[in-house]
Amino acid sequence: MNVTTNSPAASTTRYPRLHRLQQHLRQVLLGKDEQIDLVVACLLARGHLLLDDLPGTGKTTLAKAIADGLHGRLARVQCTPDLMPADITGFSIFNQKTREFDFHPGPVFADVLLADELNRTTPRTQSALLEAMAERQVTIDGHAHTLSSTFFVIATQNPIDSLGAYPLPEAQLDRFSIKLQLGYPDRDAQRQILMRQVKTEQTTTEDASSPGDAMSLQELRELQEQAQRIEVHSRVSDYLIDLVEATREDASVELGVSPRGMLHWQAIAQAWAMLQGRDFVTPTDVVHVARPVLSVRLLTSGENVDDAIERILQSVVAPEYK
Repeated sequence: MNVTTNSPAASTTRYPRLHRLQQHLRQVLLGKDEQIDLVVACLLARGHLLLDDLPGTGKTTLAKAIADGLHGRLARVQCTPDLMPADITGFSIFNQKTREFDFHPGPVFADVLLADELNRTTPRTQSALLEAMAERQVTIDGHAHTLSSTFFVIATQNPIDSLGAYPLPEAQLDRFSIKLQLGYPDRDAQRQILMRQVKTEQTTTEDASSPGDAMSLQELRELQEQAQRIEVHSRVSDYLIDLVEATREDASVELGVSPRGMLHWQAIAQAWAMLQGRDFVTPTDVVHVARPVLSVRLLTSGENVDDAIERILQSVVAPEYK
């Protein structure tokens, strides 16, 4: 199925703040416009992002740029086998003076959380993120603590070195909206990276990638609410349902898309339509975001996931929609 890519600047007129955030991220992560737009769509959809990529490809840089662009709080956790759940959620300590327990919040109490190499920590600690990602709250000592309404998790894992890794269970993978690979930059982008590094060492002036007034957290919340109101016609909904059912009926797919995954798929499609400057979702939007949405949740019996996704997309006829 051929997918027509809309102009990356289509949201400039209707959502100038959103466009500024995109431009800020493009200045920081060079040559990755498509991936950046999908990351922004994930952010608009109130989802969470899994980056399955090699070290040194800009994952940490991307997380920092998002937090800077939103003027939000960034927390980073380097996941290791000895990391405990309390190291992520927080813990209570008895105060001798007040004779009460004082709560010390963990890194989940940030606007953007980078969980680096999440598959390096134990399943017990991985599960500590489940409630935070799904409910945007954590329960500690029987008390529920609300997280930021814009809480956004960027988790990374190394697809090459599996020694000492704990694969993420399907229940946790289903909490992520999309999975992306940033990959290596092209030759022109690598040249710009080298030139930027030289300029950075030679001057102390503010870098061109400064976020400036890209977007505030309040503006992000308003845009997230607008994304939820993007119209999804009944024919587009039926098309999405047909695709979801096709993942469950495919012979090579052991685990298809769950109802939660279907909701993620629709939300990402709505956000993608918004990035194109439209207030309605088309079948093309559904197809365009299919691979990052499905790659994080489809479980196949030995077949390459991308091949299975392509076959499923080809097997369902898209409705005519204008």
